[in-house]
Amino acid sequence: MQGFRVGSIFGFEIRIDLSWLLIVFLVLWTLSAGLFPANYPGLSSATYFGMGLVATLLFFASLLAHELSHSFVARSKGIPVEGITLFIFGGVSRTRMEAENPGDEFQIAIIGPLTSVLLAAFFGLIWFVGRNAGWSVVVTGVASYLASINLILAIFNMLPGFPLDGGRVFRSILWKYTGNKKKATQIASSGGKWLAYLLIALGFWELFSSALLGGLWLILIGWFLYNAAEASYEEILVRTSLEGVKAREIMTPYPETVNADLTLQDLVDKYFLSRRYQSFPVTQDSHPIGIITLNQVKDVPREEWVYRTVKDTMIPTDKRVIARPEEEMSQVLEKMQESGVRRVLVTQNSSLKGIITANDVASWLQRQRDLGRQMG
Repeated sequence: MQGFRVGSIFGFEIRIDLSWLLIVFLVLWTLSAGLFPANYPGLSSATYFGMGLVATLLFFASLLAHELSHSFVARSKGIPVEGITLFIFGGVSRTRMEAENPGDEFQIAIIGPLTSVLLAAFFGLIWFVGRNAGWSVVVTGVASYLASINLILAIFNMLPGFPLDGGRVFRSILWKYTGNKKKATQIASSGGKWLAYLLIALGFWELFSSALLGGLWLILIGWFLYNAAEASYEEILVRTSLEGVKAREIMTPYPETVNADLTLQDLVDKYFLSRRYQSFPVTQDSHPIGIITLNQVKDVPREEWVYRTVKDTMIPTDKRVIARPEEEMSQVLEKMQESGVRRVLVTQNSSLKGIITANDVASWLQRQRDLGRQMG
């Protein structure tokens, strides 16, 4: 979930997933063609559209404020935050690591709903003052919607299903009293799945009650929450299994390399078509200088293969695709994600020692699970 960059706020990169555009138009249409005309009849279509546009923009500004609060607290706890991505069901703060203790986890999670409650109170105050002062319904109507939606956002996020904020609060409490983050995550993730089942069931009930749009949204939200809960638990399993593991324990030692001056045509003919590998380390004068992948070659027009070289196409080692043999796998995984190629070269004193791919990590984890079952 990367999306495209729209800017930065307080040093946090703000990105928008393409799915976010769908919800923007849906919210705008729902407000300007449904909610506002129904609640405030007699206004012009242009006025309803203007109210809908302002309310939609301020709604997503509220979501952004919610995520910024998480990011500020995470940063204060020493957790690196890459930025925030807005997507179809809200937003997410992109952090490089999780909280190291339950107290930090609790504070990072609880601040989001608290921010939404404060925003609800702020917009509620505007509505209250405006109604008593005789302001136009154009203002009070938008303020009323924003107060309601922020309160709903706070309540929904506090439901005890991981990875919702309430689920993270629940996990932090379990983590505190059990001392076991993995067990706490498993229980909180189960809560997220049961909440997802409930939302999906309510969605189908709405469908059979002729509330088509509401039912579909509940089903989509439930489906999303189920997948998020499962993925979050799998992620913590991976992180827990790799704690204390070094790059040298997982790498494939001394992989086959290709020369930087090789043309892409020769690379395809002599390597990719005759080997099972999807990538190769690139060397020059026996020193590793980058990685070339099959997908990179496929992105180059075929007519350029005869003269374009591997060096012209590869990802150079300065793009965070190298690691040291003694480096922690938690750091290696970050590099694999950031590089976009899911591979890193393991080097020592400018000499290639091995390569780590996503398959290497998956195979190592599978062996650990198999051995664990056998030993159990």
